[in-house]
Amino acid sequence: MKVNDIFDIFARQVAEYHKIDSVDAPLMNPFSEGSFEHLLWEKSHVDTVQWHLEDLIRPDDVDPVEALQLKRRIDKSNQIRTDMVEQMDDHYMRQFAKVAVRPDAKINTETPAWALDRLSILALKIYHFGIEVGRKDVSVEQHERCVAKYNTLLEQKSDLISAIDDLLQELSKGEKKMKLYRQMKMYNDPQLNPMLYGKK
Repeated sequence: MKVNDIFDIFARQVAEYHKIDSVDAPLMNPFSEGSFEHLLWEKSHVDTVQWHLEDLIRPDDVDPVEALQLKRRIDKSNQIRTDMVEQMDDHYMRQFAKVAVRPDAKINTETPAWALDRLSILALKIYHFGIEVGRKDVSVEQHERCVAKYNTLLEQKSDLISAIDDLLQELSKGEKKMKLYRQMKMYNDPQLNPMLYGKK
């Protein structure tokens, strides 16, 4: 699956989310459950909801009780996001499991799925900067700044897609090797976070 097609899934999901534009809207996934595309859509949805949860907590006058509830929800979302990235990397581990790895093969600085995680966030940035570029209620200076940032994001998208495609090609040829380090999240774990286990 080409990375450009993966970006298209992310961009489609972001656009679909904003038709209702609610963090509580049900997830409508058009892909078959168990497919890689289904996982990509769901991952993008989690990222999109979290983007907006973090916006809800930003105002200075947000109710403290509501802010705490939002923080708890964001923490849970972060854990789900991490778990999904690891599921995506499991997909690539299976895909490249039988590749003969060259003796001089090196490990990439990040796995394919963590690179795709950045691409998912980039799809969100492009969508929202697209809105800012289209605003008519801003100064010429602000509009020009937004256009410049939007164009930079499009350039970054092109570069990142190309880099991930290259990585997948290198992995398929054994020029790079897959190696996973599971995320050691401590903040949600009542056995590892002293602020949680210390309360017992």
